[in-house]
Amino acid sequence: GLVHIKNPHLDSMEEDVLYHLDLGTRTHNLPAMFGDIKFVCVGGSPNRMRAFAQFMHKQLGLAGDGEDLADICAGTDRYAMYRAGPVLSISHGMGIPSISIMLHELIKLLHHAKCRDVTIIRIGTSGGLGIEAGSVVITDMAVDSSFKPRFEQVVLDDVVVRSTDLDKDLAEELLACSKEIPDFPTLIGHTMCTYDFYEGK
Repeated sequence: GLVHIKNPHLDSMEEDVLYHLDLGTRTHNLPAMFGDIKFVCVGGSPNRMRAFAQFMHKQLGLAGDGEDLADICAGTDRYAMYRAGPVLSISHGMGIPSISIMLHELIKLLHHAKCRDVTIIRIGTSGGLGIEAGSVVITDMAVDSSFKPRFEQVVLDDVVVRSTDLDKDLAEELLACSKEIPDFPTLIGHTMCTYDFYEGK
C-alpha cells in the first residue's frame, strides 16, 4: 500500500521542506518525480551510489548509456540521489546520525510522492565473523553493540526502543535470486550497527 507515516500533522502542513535532500512539497512536484518508484537502494558513498544507478540503468535496458544521470540532490552537498527507472539510488554518508537524517526525509518523500509498495534496501560493505571474505550477507536482523535486536533513541527526553527485525520473506527471496549468480557466496545473517566505527564494535 501507500507509504504511511504516523505523524498526524504532516498532511496539514502548507509546505514540507526536505532540507538535506534539497526537495520540498511546494518547490517540486514529488508525485510526478517519484510516484512510480518501487525500489530504493541506499549506501554510504555518493560515487558508489552513482555507479549503482548507472549499473541499474543498463540492467533495466533504459535509453542512453546512463553516464549522464543527474544528481537529484545537486543543490546540497549532504547526499546524492540518482534515478534509474523505478529504482532510486541514494547515498547516506557514514554513521547512524547521517543515515537517520536521510531516512527521515526519504520516507517523507515517498509519502508525499504517494508511492506504493516500495522496497528499501541498504547495500554496502562491512566486516564479517566466521564467513568467507567477499561473501554477500543478506541481513535478516540488525543488532546493537550488545548484540540485541533494537535501536535506542532519545526523543523529547524519553528513551524510545525500536525493533530492528527486517523483512524475512524479502531476505529469503534475495537469497533465492543469489543462486543465479554463482560467483559470490551468499548467506543470511545478522548485521551489527553501533554508534562508533572503531570502539563501538
